[in-house]
Amino acid sequence: MSKRELKKYIKELNKEQLEEQITELYSKFKEVKTYYDFAFNPNEEKLIDECKFKISKEYFPVSGRKPKARRSVAQKQIKHFKQLGVDAHLIADIMLYNIEIAQTFSSERIVKQDSFYTSILKSFEEAIKYIEEYSIQAQFKERVQKIVQESENQNWFNKRLFDNLAELY
Repeated sequence: MSKRELKKYIKELNKEQLEEQITELYSKFKEVKTYYDFAFNPNEEKLIDECKFKISKEYFPVSGRKPKARRSVAQKQIKHFKQLGVDAHLIADIMLYNIEIAQTFSSERIVKQDSFYTSILKSFEEAIKYIEEYSIQAQFKERVQKIVQESENQNWFNKRLFDNLAELY
């Protein structure tokens, strides 16, 4: 069904039928429930805290299991926040937090996989672009510089690329 057909269908419904359909969608689909829960009670700080906990568990698990250090966990959260319409400042905060926690992890243990460093560079590039897109550079300049400095302090093989991206910033 196209968007135009959907609009035509919705116009044919009376108010009661429309309410019934929305209520049914809310009950059946988790995404719809999440959207409406956020729309009517946007407790962004709570969501951000939960997200940061999930990201940190990837690198520093509380159960004593081996860390997985998956970038995809943070990327999934960031995508979800973008869909919900969370404030750009908070999304940028999560993007940088993901990189900072990964750097803390690599400072405490030796990471031999080049893919780890490449992945973090990709996250950094995405964060820089996002921050520029929303013109919030001033709020994050110091954190960006610290990330670049930490890549140099830890002697990451791609540290110059971090520096190059920050220069564009």
